[in-house]
This record gives sequence, structure tokens and C-alpha cells, in this order.
Amino acid sequence: MSSAGSDDYSLARVPLTARRSWFGIAVQRFGQLSALIQFLIGATLGYSMHFWTAFWALTLGALVIELVSILVGVIAVREGLPTALLARWTGFGTGGSALLSLVLGLSITIGFGVQSGVSAQGLLSLLGGLPLWAWAIVFGLVVTGIVVYGMTSMAWTAYLAVPVFLALVAWSVGTELSRHSLSDLAASPPPGPAMTLAQGAALVAGSFITGAVITPDMARFNRSVGDVVKQTVVGITLGEYVIGLAGVLLAHAAGSSDVIAIIVSSVGWVGVLVILLGTVKINDWNLYSASLALVSFVEIIFHRKVHRAAVTIAVGVVGSVTAAFGALDWFTSYAAALGYIFPPVAGIMLAEYFVVRSCRPLLDRGRATDELPPDAPRWVPAALVVWVLASLAGALAGFGSPAITALVVGFVLYVVAGKLGLVRRPVVPAAEPAPAPAAEAS
Repeated sequence: MSSAGSDDYSLARVPLTARRSWFGIAVQRFGQLSALIQFLIGATLGYSMHFWTAFWALTLGALVIELVSILVGVIAVREGLPTALLARWTGFGTGGSALLSLVLGLSITIGFGVQSGVSAQGLLSLLGGLPLWAWAIVFGLVVTGIVVYGMTSMAWTAYLAVPVFLALVAWSVGTELSRHSLSDLAASPPPGPAMTLAQGAALVAGSFITGAVITPDMARFNRSVGDVVKQTVVGITLGEYVIGLAGVLLAHAAGSSDVIAIIVSSVGWVGVLVILLGTVKINDWNLYSASLALVSFVEIIFHRKVHRAAVTIAVGVVGSVTAAFGALDWFTSYAAALGYIFPPVAGIMLAEYFVVRSCRPLLDRGRATDELPPDAPRWVPAALVVWVLASLAGALAGFGSPAITALVVGFVLYVVAGKLGLVRRPVVPAAEPAPAPAAEAS
């Protein structure tokens, strides 16, 4: 570890000696899912669905997220590589992965700014004193300080924040629900316009599909495929049910989908703390993934290896400034764009690694020596075309979830491109022969 913080193997395989217990990573995964967005999703379902219909929508949506997360996580635990670096050998090549890294880095930085803006509003209402833009910068810089030291400090943040968050959620939600009969709430009709089960499941799946795509940033620290499965099922299932169903019941109780306003009005400052803790648990991962992506981008484009901690500081400052300038106002457009831009990435990665397998020999050979493969394709034009077409399919499809549509189309089109010979197999360097033994002296 350097004095500037931890680089966390940003441009290397995570060695087996640095792998971690699945439970600690599951706590962080649960921290991502037990966030404000899941409250809002649950409240949206509850506002338009009966309780048990919303339950099944959460179940089906969670299954989609878990499937994608597990499959992408299997690649990560085998290869020990973060998303942006792994993309070089899973469909995109070095040029395509540089483009992906830049798009990932910039979009997640905006997401960091959006979440910081949410917390700034909470801090302003709780403490006052500073203007909104100043609180946005303060919160962003605090999270930056956590992320500089990588997985270790982020794990401790989750260990501390998740239990407190759950306790405060239980208090705030319990305060509101204690005024109602739970059985009556579960049997009551939805207060808002009806939503179908398919629409609800698509909403749930789309809400975290980008988090599923960047699973390798986290899962590369796992020790086995079984650990990936356990942390994913535990973290995502608990996140969806505990937080999502609470949102459903609150919407039925209050007759509104604005669950954050409900919580804050019910318990005041406790509700504000719920908002702050719910944001910090996901915003540290936003910043972490953005820094990993931009480290890979700089290495490819400028042929320089920069320390992840230094990039984290730079991105944290930029993200904090975007929050100060009103990134929260961009939330709707930002969330919609993520829903069809990034899912095809997972589709392409899965299709390349498990079906087309053009770069698997390179990865297999590098894994045997615990090093990066010696080379990668420079460009894979077919992958870029598939990425664009699948994103358009998600954006323009008038049915289902844009995220799921984009992911499936990306997977299918890349497999077709591979079968048609449009994905060229890179040349695998021949193994160097062992040196001949020296001749014995006579």
C-alpha cells in the first residue's frame, strides 16, 4: 500500500493471497442494494400493485439481476480482473475497452454527483449552516477519502453503515407502519394507476442492471465461484426484499410513491440519517468503479500507469463539483440512459467468454502464470457495432425493460457475429521452449 492509498490491483490480476471472505463482500453488495433507489422502486411498485403482485415483481426482477451478476462474477473470480480491464479480452479489445472505460468513468462520475446531491439536501435540512452546493462538496470529499484506501476502508464503511442504516430504517418505517394493520395493508388495493407484473419485474431488473455489469470490480476479490453465488444471492435478495417490500408497504400506508418524503415527515432527523447512510453505501462503489475504469483508460491511451488512489481523488473532486452544480437535476435522463447503454456490455462479455471464446486461450494462458495475457486484440469492430445496435434496441423497444432488451440483444448479436466469423481469433504466442541443459565438462 502506498502512502497515497491503495491501488487495489487496478491493472493486474488479484492474487489468491489477496482474496477475501465472501461474507465481507456480501455486506458491501447488500449495502449497494439497501439504498434509496430500492426504497423508491418498492414504493413505485406499491403505489401501482397489490402487495403480493409487488412481491413477485421483486422476486422476478431480482432473479434477473442475480443471474447476470453471478455469470459476470464467475468470469471475474476466474480471471481476477476489474470490468474495464477484463473487457480487453471479453469482446472489446484494447481500443474498445478504452472507449468503454471512458464512458463508464464519466457516467459513474455523474452518478457520484447525483448521489452527493441527494445527501447534500439531507445535510442541509439536518444541519443547515452551509449552502446546498457546499454540502455537496463536503459529502463528496468525505466519500472520496474513504475510497482512496480501497476495499479495506470500503469494507469497514459497510460494516459500520449497514447495521446503523437497517436500525434506522426499522425505526422510521416501523413508526409509520405502526399506525396501520399490516394485514390490511397487504390486502389493500394499490392507491395509484395499475402496473402489470411484467412491467414491475422489468422496473426492478433495470434499476440495478448497471451494478450487475460492473460486478467484476467487486467479485475479483472472491475466492471461489461458490462465494460469488453466496454473496450475490444473499446481498441482492435481502436488499430487494427488506428495502423493496418496506417501500411497498409505505406506499400502501401513505397512498403515495414519494417514500423519502414519507420517512422524513414521519421521523424527522432520523429519516435524514437514513438518506445519508443509504447514499454513502453506494456512492463509495460509484467512485471506486469510476476510478478503476479511468485508470485503464489512461493506461491504454497515454501508455502510463497511474495510481488508482490518485485517480480517485481527481474523480472525487470532479464528481463533488458536478453535485454542487446540480447533477441531481439530471437524474431522470441519466438513469434512463444507463438502462440501455451498459446492459449490452454484459451481454457481449458473457457471449465472448462462454460461447464465442476467441480470447479464452489468451486468458487461460495468463491465468496459469497469474499474469495478464501478453496481448489483446486492438479493435473488435463487430463488438462495437453490436454495442450500438443493442443500445438502440433497448432505447427504442416499446415493450418490457430497456435494460433486459439491450442485454439479450447484445448477447445474441455477438454470438451471431462470432458464428459468422466476424470476430477474429487473436494469435496466441507460442510457448517459449525450455532452455537446453548446459553440456557437462569433460
